[in-house]
Amino acid sequence: MSSKVTKLKTRKPVAALDTPTDLDSAAVAAVSEALNGLLADSFALYLKTKNFHWHVSGPHFRDYHLLLDDQADYILGATDDMAERVRKIGGTTLRSIGHIAQLQTIEDNDADFVPPGVMLKELMDDNKKITQRMREAHEVADEHEDVATASLIENWIDQTEKRTWFLFEAARGASNDGH
Repeated sequence: MSSKVTKLKTRKPVAALDTPTDLDSAAVAAVSEALNGLLADSFALYLKTKNFHWHVSGPHFRDYHLLLDDQADYILGATDDMAERVRKIGGTTLRSIGHIAQLQTIEDNDADFVPPGVMLKELMDDNKKITQRMREAHEVADEHEDVATASLIENWIDQTEKRTWFLFEAARGASNDGH
C-alpha cells in the first residue's frame, strides 16, 4: 500500500529566509521543532473540530454546531502566531499537508457517524493532549531562555484549557442525548 504523503527532504536554510535572532542555532532548531509539532497538531485539531462541526446531529445540534465552530476559529487563529514565531527566530515552518501528517500526534477521525457525546469527549481529550505538548514546548523555550515563545505558549495553554472546560461541560449534557 503506497502512501499519498510525500516524504520531506532535508533542506539547507535558504539565505533569503535567514532572520536575525539572538538565539543560537541549537535554540532555533529546538524551539522551531517544538512549535512545528504544536502547529501540526493545531491544524489536525482544527480539521477534526470542523469535521465534527459539519457532522454533528441530535437534539443539541445548534449548541454543539456553534460551540465547535467557535472553537475551530480559536484554534485556527493560533496557527499564524505559531508559524510566525518560528519565522521570527529564524526557523522554517510547515510547508504542506504531508509535513503536518508527519508531525501530528492528534489522530484523525474518519468515521461515517460519531455520536455528539463521543465527538465532544474526543475533542476534549485531544485538547488535553495538546495542552501537554504545549507544556513540553514551554520547557524547551525555557531551556533556551526564549521568553517570548514561552509567553505565547502560556496564552495558548489558557485558550486550550478553556476549550477543554467547555467541551467537558457540553459532553456532560451530551451523555443524556440518547446517542
